[in-house]
Amino acid sequence: MKKFLGYFLTPIAIVAFFLILFIFQPIQWISYRVFGYEAHKRSVDVLNFFLIGTYYILFNSVKFINKQELPVGRPMIIIANHQSLFDIPPMIYFFRKYHAKFISKIELTKGVPSISYNLKVGGGANIDRNDPRQSIMELVKLGTRMKENNWSAMIFPEGTRSKDGRVKTFQSAGIATLLKKCPDALLVPVAISNSWKMIRYGLYPLNTFIPMTWEVLEPIEVNKRPVDEVVKEVENRIREKVRG
Repeated sequence: MKKFLGYFLTPIAIVAFFLILFIFQPIQWISYRVFGYEAHKRSVDVLNFFLIGTYYILFNSVKFINKQELPVGRPMIIIANHQSLFDIPPMIYFFRKYHAKFISKIELTKGVPSISYNLKVGGGANIDRNDPRQSIMELVKLGTRMKENNWSAMIFPEGTRSKDGRVKTFQSAGIATLLKKCPDALLVPVAISNSWKMIRYGLYPLNTFIPMTWEVLEPIEVNKRPVDEVVKEVENRIREKVRG
């Protein structure tokens, strides 16, 4: 029944999703060019609020759980498992007050309304996976901006999305590069559950009646510990929560 309903509701949800992206393209441009960073950031926050709303067209739900006292005005590296493209709008919206910047593939900086523009001017890192030097330099620049502006970064260290929800091995290189420039950053694990079920059958049909959760887990201080060790701790915490 869920899949059957998806055949009818998916076109509505997809049209709504892209309509929002097209509407916010000029809003972002005007906000950034005329009013600057803060106005642009607010436009991106509102954009992602509306994108989340399209999930409900499919009767899917988004639950954000945060029982942690996260510091405002301190750089953080927000580390999450990755299950689908639909992971991203809730991450941006619910962490909006921490000025969290995404680490994204450089391919996404072209051709996608609203998303490409935000990636170009929003202050994140757009990396070319075929060019290790460029990737490192982008991460170094982001780490510097984090330290100078007390911004945060968001990263999916599995590298690719999990098609069945199982947590893959985390890679620590990107996090290590950020910590070299911003060594006082707090590591914040986020466990994402069930978003993979929304695209179980691909983008058509999208699945329906899926309860999805984003849960912030206890932050971790690096305290000069080996980065590989700390990232493994983050991975284990997320794996335990997602498996449970």
